[in-house]
Amino acid sequence: MRLRTLTLAAASGAALLAAGALPANASAASAPRPAPTSAQEGTVSAADLLAKVTSCTQISNGKYKTDDETSATIPVCGKNGAVFWKADMDIDCDGQRTTNCNENRDPWYQDDTAFHQSDGKPLKAESLPYVVVPSSSGIWNYAGAGIKGGGVVAVIYNNKVEYAVVGDTGPTKIIGEASYATAKALGIDPDPATGGVDSGVTYILFKNSKVSPIESHSAAVTVGDQLAKRFIENN
Repeated sequence: MRLRTLTLAAASGAALLAAGALPANASAASAPRPAPTSAQEGTVSAADLLAKVTSCTQISNGKYKTDDETSATIPVCGKNGAVFWKADMDIDCDGQRTTNCNENRDPWYQDDTAFHQSDGKPLKAESLPYVVVPSSSGIWNYAGAGIKGGGVVAVIYNNKVEYAVVGDTGPTKIIGEASYATAKALGIDPDPATGGVDSGVTYILFKNSKVSPIESHSAAVTVGDQLAKRFIENN
């Protein structure tokens, strides 16, 4: 997690616990796999998901900024089985040191993440698609909304869908951040210092979901696809 400023661009098989039990055959390999270089994961299209989030029933007590220097304009919205927001994407490169995520590449680098792998180590931002949620505050308490570490997120950008997990927490007043791997999969510049995108990213977080182990991206895709189908049916 980190604070960002506009002047620095975007730098400023046991796979589930879900609200209702998914089918018993919804298993996935527990071993993590590399993040894809292009994204249309699962069988639910970006258009079908976006059609369900055209209007917002605000559940946050206030709104968030996308960067330190912007106005607070982003609400957290509620839907049946999910919460969502539409924002920018700043790049989170925190966690285990890798080739592209380290203190030499990222001026805001931190060697830990709020949630950890099954072996207790921090997550790997370079290879694991994950999303950052604002730390709990008077604006919004993510845990109280059924969002937890390892929860499944559908991240949509430029008509692509990438499934990620809730992997880190960020500032209490800023929203719109995801890991290096998430950005790369969606075709967004993942550079932690200069990358990201200013707008156009939709984050749909499925309530009471959890991928285990959190580092298994294939599990996130399997569970996410089923939750996305349920989301379409229930909204």
